[in-house]
Amino acid sequence: MFQREQLASRLGFVLLSAGCAIGLGNVWRFPYITGKYGGAVFLVVYLLFLLFVGLPVLIMEFSVGRASRRNMAHALEKLEPKGTWWHKFGIMSPIGNYILMMFYIPIAGWMLCYCWFMLNGTLAVPTEQVPAVFGGMLGNPWLMLFWSVVVSASCFAICAMGLQKGVERVVKIMMLGLLIIMVGLAAHSCFLEGGSRGMEFYLKPDFGRAMDAGFMALVNDAMNQAFFTLSVGMGSMCIFGSYLKKDRSLTQESVIIVALDTFVALTAGLIIFPACFAFNVTPDAGPGLIFVTLPNIFNNMAMGRLWGFLFFVFMSAAALTTVIAVLENIIAFFMDGYGWSRRKATVINFVALTLLTLPCILGFNVWSGFEPFGKGSCVLDLEDFIISNNILPLGSFLFMLFCCHRYGWGWDGFVTEADEGKGMKFPRFLRFYLTWILPVVFLFIFAQGYIQKFF
Repeated sequence: MFQREQLASRLGFVLLSAGCAIGLGNVWRFPYITGKYGGAVFLVVYLLFLLFVGLPVLIMEFSVGRASRRNMAHALEKLEPKGTWWHKFGIMSPIGNYILMMFYIPIAGWMLCYCWFMLNGTLAVPTEQVPAVFGGMLGNPWLMLFWSVVVSASCFAICAMGLQKGVERVVKIMMLGLLIIMVGLAAHSCFLEGGSRGMEFYLKPDFGRAMDAGFMALVNDAMNQAFFTLSVGMGSMCIFGSYLKKDRSLTQESVIIVALDTFVALTAGLIIFPACFAFNVTPDAGPGLIFVTLPNIFNNMAMGRLWGFLFFVFMSAAALTTVIAVLENIIAFFMDGYGWSRRKATVINFVALTLLTLPCILGFNVWSGFEPFGKGSCVLDLEDFIISNNILPLGSFLFMLFCCHRYGWGWDGFVTEADEGKGMKFPRFLRFYLTWILPVVFLFIFAQGYIQKFF
């Protein structure tokens, strides 16, 4: 019989869960859309969605995990009323985690590769040649595979060391290091000459800019960012609840994790925008900002190679903590459900995911002719669409029904588990909102994703 492991400390739980939530979306998407939609105008809308959309589902995932002492795939089976079919949805969790890692591991590999490029001077080239460095990396399948295997092997090795000695200990160090590097980078960026213009663009309310971008677009992007930043809906957080003791209330722990996630996102903007404005560079979204624009800034900055290296170390830490957390979920699925040893689950899944990352890697070179969503799209876009527009919103919708309706686990079971231990209690007056209104919001997110993608 498999004996459930437990985390050694409350700090370990908070940093491990925050590490899963804090990812690349906090860094290259959040600052951009905040600037695009009027700075503080967007922040207010985003924080409202974070509190009233993302946070409740996070608490539910933790509650299901701690009450069942299992990962999502097996937790629903343990908690469901006898004769119901909730356990059939448990398979969404391992499927979602696999698909996420199929493209997230290669992207984490890009970050490590750029750390090396910063150190060895590969990026110390004229401005017009930096895009060629990024394109050359994507066009070289062997280089991408090498760094993906480095990411996968190192993260699986950490998981193989065990929950407390491996996953918890390493992620605590990485997260604390990430926060220290972030604060240092932000302080340096904000004191650059001309950096204050970037801070103003980022944080000052600008209703004109927000309305020019479109009110409904602002609301939709704020809702999506709040929803997806916490990685809720596919059981990634459920597993950490299963490792948690019952001495602290889950509402209080979840609020701390949301606060950490938001701090990282806000601080990322303080790193990026002042630097962009100090060097008269227009910030844009996505990979172009991180892999083309910022290296040019570092090339023109005093001690730029050092600051650039630290920046990509920070980016790598943000990516690797997410990878470690999700891999732990995958390993736990096989340990819980099939009685595998941690070592066996680690080795088999390392081989499986090494193969499963190949479509994403080859999609930028050998298979570049495959464009699932039209010209310019690639395999990564398809994998991201499956996760972001399908599994996460539908998974959150199911969690909401399972925890709030009487034909699932039910409201009483959920709130009792969430409130157990010291700390903030779950606000019971939200019952009607969570039972009848928020599920409709999730269906709206799901429909809106398809409308934006195809219409």
